[in-house]
Amino acid sequence: QVQLVESGGGLVQPGGSLRLSCTASGRTFSNYAMGWFRQAPDKEREFVAAISSGGVYTLYADSVKGRFTISRDNAKNTVDLQMNSLKPDDTAVYYCNQNRRDTVSRGRYLPGPEWGQGTQVTVSS
Repeated sequence: QVQLVESGGGLVQPGGSLRLSCTASGRTFSNYAMGWFRQAPDKEREFVAAISSGGVYTLYADSVKGRFTISRDNAKNTVDLQMNSLKPDDTAVYYCNQNRRDTVSRGRYLPGPEWGQGTQVTVSS
């Protein structure tokens, strides 16, 4: 059974940093591209970042480029999202996702069907 568990969310002031982590189980982690998405109240879920199965290729939404960094540890079955220079607009529930079809090297990430429960990130003074 596939399980994706996010952690690391919280309340942070504008300009601060947080590091989110997602632990995956139930599949061979290194075979899957991984992605982070977020959903703010009354908004559609949106893509944030993705990383290829081997960790060589990454993708970022324009809104987070230069501030967020995605990384993975295939030995630990984890994917992290380091978020710096946070803004109030980054407030959302953050979800991780995986997809066996790895298209990150071609500049796109297609979300797979399973999602974690999400972790809340609130950026406020």
